[in-house]
Amino acid sequence: MSNRYAELDVNVFPASYAEARQRWLQQVAALDCRKQLQAFPCPGLGPDGEALVTDSVWLGDTDAANVVVVLGATHGIEGFVGSAGQIDLLASLSVGRVEIPQASAILLVHALTPWGYAWLRRCDGDGVDLNRNAVDFSRPMPENADYIRLREAIFQRDAEQRRQAFADYAAQYGRQALEQGISGGQYADPAGPFYGGRAPAHGRLVCEELIRRYGLDRRRLAVIDLHSGLGPYGYGEIICDHDPDSPGAAVARDWYGNSVTLPLAGTSSSVPKLGLLDYLWHAAMTPQSCYVTLEFGTFSTDCLFETLLRDHLVWAESGNSAERQAHSQLMLAHFCPAASDWREMVLCRIRQVIAQALQGVSA
Repeated sequence: MSNRYAELDVNVFPASYAEARQRWLQQVAALDCRKQLQAFPCPGLGPDGEALVTDSVWLGDTDAANVVVVLGATHGIEGFVGSAGQIDLLASLSVGRVEIPQASAILLVHALTPWGYAWLRRCDGDGVDLNRNAVDFSRPMPENADYIRLREAIFQRDAEQRRQAFADYAAQYGRQALEQGISGGQYADPAGPFYGGRAPAHGRLVCEELIRRYGLDRRRLAVIDLHSGLGPYGYGEIICDHDPDSPGAAVARDWYGNSVTLPLAGTSSSVPKLGLLDYLWHAAMTPQSCYVTLEFGTFSTDCLFETLLRDHLVWAESGNSAERQAHSQLMLAHFCPAASDWREMVLCRIRQVIAQALQGVSA
């Protein structure tokens, strides 16, 4: 048990998407599993003209009945946490600190939204939030009435007036309505935050291809999606968006214990949301599987909203690269604090949850 927390190295946190990808690929090469490596090019280029790619690697028996899937950078800038956790896991596998049980395997998916990761934004190059994109685009889009009522306040340039408008809304309709209005997902406003898009995004297409390619709908799955920016500072909350009475929620509680929280039961720092990537995976899961979001808190939800809304204003209204670059550093400070204690807490919790997933799915 003590080995799980041995040799924590916060230097596994990369300085950029380009560095993260290079280091991730180096660790994969060291494990001699390059034959199981897949690359999924993404449209666009990074800030230094670098190619943008989502990479995946299968570790272990290709016929394994049980698979732990670790996703990173569903929200681009949150990929710093995703990369650190995956690079640390690859290093742990290379030195034997982590062993994959018989009949089990690990599938790592690195940088699901590489454009946002490279440009230090949460969305992709079209402003689409991958974690609101898992809807049926052949049907009428879900409506978010709270967003429509809040839109004028969301785009209010004066931060104090915006905060007051939000406070007034919460007083009238409740805090949950405020949070769902801002972050629950919307499909009517491409310029706005938490926009789910009008077609499947790159990261969704990658997930669908991996599910098909590896026949994941026929295997027992433990999916862990690594996120940051919401909840208490340094704490890794296991958020389960399965219905509280579903087999998936029961599996999550069995594997991860009483620390599991459920937005639909009102026990999570996250409110229920539309179009989550979870739902795509839920549809491909056996009843013995589950999907959880491992969310690492940083600063307050109000700070999160202020940082993200300012990001959308800067990108929508300013062609000034210096202003965008300055704001990107504020984004980075919110989603991946540089403090070593925060980064150590993140690595410890990722190791713990992956160990729980490997044990649970392999039982």
